[in-house]
Amino acid sequence: MSDMKKDIGGSRDEVIPIVNRNNIVSERNSDDAAGDTDICSSCTSIVLTVISILLMVCTFPLSMFFCIKVIQEYERAVIFRLGRVKKGGAVGPGLFFIIPCIDQCNIVDLRTVSFDVPPQEILTKDSVTVSVDAVVYYNIRAPMAAVCNVADYSKSTKLLSATTLRNILGTKTLSELLADRENIAQGLKAMIDTATDPWGIDIERVEVKDVRLPQNLQRAMAAEAEAYQRS
Repeated sequence: MSDMKKDIGGSRDEVIPIVNRNNIVSERNSDDAAGDTDICSSCTSIVLTVISILLMVCTFPLSMFFCIKVIQEYERAVIFRLGRVKKGGAVGPGLFFIIPCIDQCNIVDLRTVSFDVPPQEILTKDSVTVSVDAVVYYNIRAPMAAVCNVADYSKSTKLLSATTLRNILGTKTLSELLADRENIAQGLKAMIDTATDPWGIDIERVEVKDVRLPQNLQRAMAAEAEAYQRS
């Protein structure tokens, strides 16, 4: 009897988890739907691939002009087959084959590219308006990321460089801007490189080209320098 009482007493302290059957059913249904979608997509892909290969065979040797691609040593090709990236990553350099109608080929140049940042009107920390331009050198480190993670890596890098130039130089005084260009360029490089890393882009170098002062400030500085020389 004592053992039975202990069992009864112990069973009162046990916590029975409450399981929502509706959630389990909905999860099973979603899993089944996802599985059906994958099967349907795979079957469609196989059918379209077979049809494309048959068309290639029927139009041979004319189809070979569309199937064979050649890219240079400094290029890589990212191939999308029916909207999905082809296994194996970027292709190249050299000769490779694609299947017309179902393959889309995007070629990426790995060479270093340079561009000029247009002159930016910047208000310095000591409330002086200056016009500053720069030049940026970059290359593509990861072709897959450059194609898949950003719509237009070249345009995006240019816009980001112009914005970063304004943000960084807006925290500097005029004297720092004129005397400390090297450190400013290093700071610009670090910030742009960090932002473009998910895009597969490496920033090699950033240089501040020219700092244009307002005409009245130039005349005032020239007059001050002339007075200092006379004294």
